[in-house]
Amino acid sequence: MVRHLTKISDLSKAECEKIINKAIEIKKNPDKFDTTLKGETLLMIFEKPSLRTRISFEAGMQQLGGHAIFYSIKDSPLGKKENIHDTAKTASRFVNLIAARVFKRQDIWDLAKYADVPIINMLDDFAHPCQMIGDFLTIKEKKGRLGDLKIAYFGDAYNNVTYDLMRIAAMFGLKLDVACPKGAEYTPEKIVLDEVSQISKETGAEVNIIHNAFEAAKNSDVIYTDSWMSYGILVEKEEERKKIFMPYQVSLKIMKVAKPNAIFMNCLPAMRGYEQTAEVIDGSQSIVFDQAENRLHGQKAIMLFLRGKL
Repeated sequence: MVRHLTKISDLSKAECEKIINKAIEIKKNPDKFDTTLKGETLLMIFEKPSLRTRISFEAGMQQLGGHAIFYSIKDSPLGKKENIHDTAKTASRFVNLIAARVFKRQDIWDLAKYADVPIINMLDDFAHPCQMIGDFLTIKEKKGRLGDLKIAYFGDAYNNVTYDLMRIAAMFGLKLDVACPKGAEYTPEKIVLDEVSQISKETGAEVNIIHNAFEAAKNSDVIYTDSWMSYGILVEKEEERKKIFMPYQVSLKIMKVAKPNAIFMNCLPAMRGYEQTAEVIDGSQSIVFDQAENRLHGQKAIMLFLRGKL
């Protein structure tokens, strides 16, 4: 049976831990894995641009002995000239893995429905599972554990990163406070809230949506934020959004409410003076570049897992 990774909860907690532990091993001994995917090919379909995602996947595949193909669909939208069924079936004849970074979740779901090789969601409007593997790898490195943690997220919660952060926190039985403005356009969709609630019943996790940044930060081990200006936000809307989100900016005052040894995370790109202050992202508690690097190691482990080579 072909496994796909469309959202982080496609994996079990045990599988997440297995991938993260393998990523740690790969990071420590990269030469040990330099022929693991020899002769194999990854097709990377990009509708949305990316720095970290493209470089980390392309470098990761090369470092595993394989080859990555970058294919932009900016000028030839997915499912337009050729339907997704035919795209998935055809590409499956040529490559061993397909990764896609797209605007709409339905495109990822359709690719997974019709492909005969594993599909990796590099980001859509519903999930960002590769980011979560890299993030929790980083948390384990810094905290030495993935249990008994309090995480606080600040900012836009109508957001793929937030959704998968909520899912993985629920899977690991953690406490997560999501601090965001009120309003349907800033808070998680009901389908996500329902999924997270169901997972939490089984694991004892506490995932809360709140509207007070300082309350969320209290006693947190991890302070996390993401861009307020994701792709698709109109330039003329940016100033309005900044005003709405400013009460959720991660500042030194927010960091002081968290635990003294709390770490600061942002999946990047970051805008200083927006979702966090420069003092925070460039300060001693920030681990954003370790977090970015770990996308490489985490994605290597994901590819090995989906190819049955862990």
